[in-house]
Amino acid sequence: MMEAVLGITGAVTAVVGAPIVIGMTGFTSAGIAGSSLAAKMMSAAALANGGGVAAGGIVAVLQSIGAAGFSVAAQATLGTIGAGAGAILGAALEML
Repeated sequence: MMEAVLGITGAVTAVVGAPIVIGMTGFTSAGIAGSSLAAKMMSAAALANGGGVAAGGIVAVLQSIGAAGFSVAAQATLGTIGAGAGAILGAALEML
């Protein structure tokens, strides 16, 4: 029973929490927030790439998520990963 409850909790937490964490780091719908972790990441990526941020790189992907959110497929993947992690935790706790 605990596996199911923690599985559902893990799925919901992953789907709801991931966009919140990405936004809190500074990847927002209005762009990268100044003086944020996202701004520092963008600066480092630009320095490493000769002045530009590489398309498909982590900064570009996170900004895309911050601007538009996760696709339905990505939400399903997050939910599956969260559910699996929660179920594993539930199984481990039941063994104690």
